[in-house]
Amino acid sequence: MIVKTLPRRAFLKASGLGLCAIATVPFEAGATPQDVQAEIDKVAGTQKQVDSERIVLSLPEIAENGGTVPLTVAIDSPMSDADHVKAVHILAEGNPQPDVASYILGPQNGKAELSLRMRLMQTQKVVVAAEMSNGEVWVGRKQVKVTLGGCGG
Repeated sequence: MIVKTLPRRAFLKASGLGLCAIATVPFEAGATPQDVQAEIDKVAGTQKQVDSERIVLSLPEIAENGGTVPLTVAIDSPMSDADHVKAVHILAEGNPQPDVASYILGPQNGKAELSLRMRLMQTQKVVVAAEMSNGEVWVGRKQVKVTLGGCGG
């Protein structure tokens, strides 16, 4: 029986090409509105969840490029020792995973406002859950239509 060995350089080239091929395969959206609600339930535990208009989400209604969608979250809170935002969780209903980012805040922050850019795979709702110092969890939602180059989608 003749066994032909693969030279090391050929093996490394083949391995590299295989990894590149795997890396270019797009992920499918796996998160659902139920997954997002489960994440909020984990954060809230037995505490009260409130859909709040005190959470202001500033993001485009139509995102021409889902690869970089700007988001600003502002939460109307006095940020005092007795009444402040403890944490902000950003979730997306149509990405492979529901959680996008989490931030820990406190009264030393002065105001509860943050900005970031995120990826969105498809048209979906962006959800923000804010943990308050009194134990409540405030929730804000906004729909974003993700298009490819502004061509609908």
